[in-house]
Amino acid sequence: MNLFDVYPLNDIEIVKASGSNVWDANGQEYLDLYGGHAVISIGHTHPHYVSRLTDQLSKVGFYSNSIKIPLQVQLAEKLGQVSGKTDYRLFLCNSGAEANENALKLASFYNNKKTVIAFKGAFHGRTSLAVSATDNPKIIAPVNETDNVVFLPFNDVAALAQAFEDHGEEISSVIIEGIQGVGGIKEASVEFLKSIRSFCDQYDAVFIADSVQCGYGRTGLFYSHDYAGVDADIYTMAKGMGNGFPIGAISIAPKFVPWHGMLGTTFGGNHLACAAALAVLEVMEQDQLMKNAAEVGAYLITELKKFSEVQAVRGRGLMIGIDLPAELSGVKKNLLFKHHIFTGEAKPNVIRLLPALNLTKAHADLFLEKFSLALKD
Repeated sequence: MNLFDVYPLNDIEIVKASGSNVWDANGQEYLDLYGGHAVISIGHTHPHYVSRLTDQLSKVGFYSNSIKIPLQVQLAEKLGQVSGKTDYRLFLCNSGAEANENALKLASFYNNKKTVIAFKGAFHGRTSLAVSATDNPKIIAPVNETDNVVFLPFNDVAALAQAFEDHGEEISSVIIEGIQGVGGIKEASVEFLKSIRSFCDQYDAVFIADSVQCGYGRTGLFYSHDYAGVDADIYTMAKGMGNGFPIGAISIAPKFVPWHGMLGTTFGGNHLACAAALAVLEVMEQDQLMKNAAEVGAYLITELKKFSEVQAVRGRGLMIGIDLPAELSGVKKNLLFKHHIFTGEAKPNVIRLLPALNLTKAHADLFLEKFSLALKD
């Protein structure tokens, strides 16, 4: 049997990782400023993380949600404390797409409506309804096509107001990334997020804050949407939540009333996943990683804006987009293969930086040095 060939692969095999560095099978060291799509939040193979998982695995690795799992309660309590949403409740699943899928379903259960408002440039996942709310027709199969999702321009308050005026009684939810990742590191404005909150309140719609990539402390705030000073009804999360262990979740406002069977999952909230997520939050809290993300990110953004070749620098904290002209489309490849630095990309020519939240200023300086060289390669 062969693998189903759906990923364009770099000819690199990573065999070792520590902190913000990885090594390939030939012994070459790389600086990792991408963390496998914003997944590595506290650094590769963090000692506390490894210890937490190893200790849990020696006791029990898995049992289903048919029994009490105290680790889930501990995780809910810790997540509430660190995020500041202490009165919200937690549902655990396995991925960001699954988190968004459950959030959209929960919203529809809540108000018995069908229409979902999403935005141009959005990416919410590849499962059935999540992919329908993703602005990429190429990855939406015919079976996923639906008239229940309406796409509006991003950050356009007037278009949002018109949509609610025309169809407000039909709108179940509005789903939005605080900073669009795949869409090119584009930040939702404070005015836009406040308008979403206001219209959702007025029309009994549900405000879903997709924090899968832009959340979990990456911007210096726990959820990137927090800078607007309003609360969403549901926050979705995954990626950095488990530092590489598959886990996702939704944080749910008190107004939602659960019933048995409403949502469900086999693997969600298993013992190992909870141990991983607890380790992440413990390290984030102990080492003040949100503060570090804000400080090192601000430094990087300031320094990157000094390069004359850079058209724009967008983002917040350690979620940064570097907009380059078409003639510099080879910079990402040069960074990887000539200077041994992993970064990400967004179309048409944006370099995405999504490093671990404990990235040091020395690592930032090394990147800036190599970036300067890559611009001239």
